[in-house]
Amino acid sequence: MKTKRISKKQGNRKSAGKKSLALKQTAIRTSNSRKPALQYLSWSDVQLETMNPLLDRQLIIGQEVMMARVLMKKGCVVPLHSHVNEQLSYILEGALKFWIDGKEIVVRAGEVLTIPPNMPHKAEAMEDTVDLDIFHPPRADWMNKTDAYLRK
Repeated sequence: MKTKRISKKQGNRKSAGKKSLALKQTAIRTSNSRKPALQYLSWSDVQLETMNPLLDRQLIIGQEVMMARVLMKKGCVVPLHSHVNEQLSYILEGALKFWIDGKEIVVRAGEVLTIPPNMPHKAEAMEDTVDLDIFHPPRADWMNKTDAYLRK
């Protein structure tokens, strides 16, 4: 079976509208989808969900991991909570103060905090912050919108 190669130039000829729609459709996996899918996304094409006046987020969900881009205004508080998911928090801009494992840790731009499963933690944005959180496995409460603690 022969495969046709498409040059980058030819690939860019697709209409931006079709690409945007396709990207938005693939950004969030449906709960009954089990087949792994290739995703090629731009954050500008992923739905922005407003959780409360100080907190917005975007989700990209893979087969075994979830990536969340979390945008927090200064003073935003993520209340004390825990989850079965392992979490990596990478601060792209700003700073988050975490209360975790009996410590206060300020994580700044360019720094990463790893949070083991079932470890209670709380966070506060010390300034306007862009945070990239990675979860394994994907957060069911975020996908099902049962995360009331963030929607206050």
